[in-house]
Amino acid sequence: MTHKPLVRIIAAGTVLAAALLSLGTAVLAVRAIEARTAGEVRAALVADDITWATVTPDGTQIHLSGTAPNEADRFRALSAAGRVMDGTLVLDEIEVTPSLPLDAPQFTVELLRNESGISVIGLIPREIGRAPVVAELEKIAKNLHVTEMLQTADHEVPPDWQAAVEFGMEALKRLERSKISITAESVAVTAVSDSAQEKAKVERELRRVAPEGLTVLLDISAPRPVIVPFTLRFRMDATGARFDACAAESRTAADRILAAARAAGMTARADCEVGLGAPAADWADAVVTGIAAVVELGGGTLTFSDADVSLVALPDTDARLFDTVAGALEANLPEVFALKAVLPPSESAQSQEDGAGPREFIATLSPEGLVQLRGRIPDTLSRTAAASYARDRFGREQVKDGLRLDPDLPTGWPLRVLAGLEALAQLRNGALVVTPRGLNLRGLSEVEDTQARVTRILTDRLGEDAALDIDIAYRAPPEPAETGPTPEQCVAQIEAIVAEQKIIFAPGSTRIEGAAVRVIDRIADVLRACPDARIEIGGHTDSQGREEMNLTLSQQRADAVLTALIARRVLTSNLTAKGYGETQPIADNDTEEGREANRRIAFRLLPPPDAAAPGQEDDAEDTTRADPDATAQGEPAAGDDNAADTPPEDGPSQGETPKASPTDESPEAPAPDTETETTDGQD
Repeated sequence: MTHKPLVRIIAAGTVLAAALLSLGTAVLAVRAIEARTAGEVRAALVADDITWATVTPDGTQIHLSGTAPNEADRFRALSAAGRVMDGTLVLDEIEVTPSLPLDAPQFTVELLRNESGISVIGLIPREIGRAPVVAELEKIAKNLHVTEMLQTADHEVPPDWQAAVEFGMEALKRLERSKISITAESVAVTAVSDSAQEKAKVERELRRVAPEGLTVLLDISAPRPVIVPFTLRFRMDATGARFDACAAESRTAADRILAAARAAGMTARADCEVGLGAPAADWADAVVTGIAAVVELGGGTLTFSDADVSLVALPDTDARLFDTVAGALEANLPEVFALKAVLPPSESAQSQEDGAGPREFIATLSPEGLVQLRGRIPDTLSRTAAASYARDRFGREQVKDGLRLDPDLPTGWPLRVLAGLEALAQLRNGALVVTPRGLNLRGLSEVEDTQARVTRILTDRLGEDAALDIDIAYRAPPEPAETGPTPEQCVAQIEAIVAEQKIIFAPGSTRIEGAAVRVIDRIADVLRACPDARIEIGGHTDSQGREEMNLTLSQQRADAVLTALIARRVLTSNLTAKGYGETQPIADNDTEEGREANRRIAFRLLPPPDAAAPGQEDDAEDTTRADPDATAQGEPAAGDDNAADTPPEDGPSQGETPKASPTDESPEAPAPDTETETTDGQD
């Protein structure tokens, strides 16, 4: 019996040992399972190229920790572990790297304007909204359609965004065929203008009003003008080498011609007008050959007027050298060109021929438009013709005649005088001197291409071999004033100008010339200070001639005035031109005085767009913008106020309906608006 407790102790110890052994075996088994599961999870993560995750086994569970680059990588790690074991046993302890703040959206607007309307597309700040942008575009488009494809984003407005948009809108106003790309940092403008002058004017204006710090990219093209006659005049004498006029058919040809002139000694800045109308494809070859001939002579004048070429040597040039050079030039010129070579008499021979006292005609034009004629004229008829021509060009009250007769003047003197007066009329102020040896013109103009235009006029009138000395300086018109008079004050100033001098056209013509040039100059000075004044330039005729012809003529003349203002760098976005023909008489067309009063150019102040009554069209909507290329050449109009088919003055023929007089109570003869008028007294 004494052994039973011992047996029990041994049995209990055996059971305990077995239990401990089982527990140890179980622990080892669990650890083996944990290690195997963790290893499989790690292998799955490595297979998915996930190296940042840490796997920690915890019995039947797995702790997955680490810092994932983003939410997508975190999800990939959990998915990889879930493929190995039950996903509910995977404890997610993964952290995610904080994401960077979102980049601000790139706000941008694309504007497209053409004859059919305006389109806008882009992304703009929601704070600004689409409505203000569309409203501004509708003002610019007037009656044209606006296609809006804008989106908005709720983000802070960039600091310079509003200034960039306002500048883009300003560019859109001035360019009727354009594409404008706007960001907060830059505005890119791609457009087509009506002429090279308009292109240069718009570029200057846009650069002047561009906000500080804004990058402005301008790509404005212009059609090449037709140059008639196609003229080049190169001179070389003791004062140096220079161009009076230079035309070329391409930029490459112009560069070749300018390079030849610089090689000949030209140091002054010069350029060639590129345009259409060259008489031959090898124009540049002919000009370069001619310049080389002038250099070989030691000086002279080379003139091309279309295919006619003139080489005039300096006085006292050796006759044998002249014959050699002239012969070589004639042989080397391309076949289409015809050469006329002139060797003037020597200085001593010319002095003996001139005799005592200066034989010259002098005309001076002051900045105020006053003209003085003095010097010699061959006979009474020529004197009357010169004085009448000057009064027609410059105004009757502006001309003072101090001429005296000299019957021994050279042949062709009156023609030189009249051609010189026509050239002088193109200037703001200047002086003309005609001598037996040639014509000298000096002066100032506010239109850039005046020297070339004057050269074309004189060579066309006097021949390409005429001895011409032309020196016309260009002065840019003053910039528009930042602050100026009110629109009403502007119109009042124009009234005062046209009360002194009328805008006059030759019969059937649309060319601005003579006294009208100075009237336009003075009106331009006023309008530069009034860029916001909405003014209509109205053309009116009397009732003589066909109604359709009169309407066409009045529109062309109104366009000509607008084009002349454009050439003088006047802001024309608020100016319109409209022809009314004979529909708005202000006097009785049955008398000559009444018809003269009805033939006029009228300047009328238009109300602001917001002031128009609802549903009422703006007066300017039917107006036509001037085409500088269409009117600058001064082509005759389709009809004239005094056309040949004018009805008899003693009344209409049988079957005709008489036209209403201004006193008839008819809607065809409305009472005129308050307007500034200039009468065309030469129709």
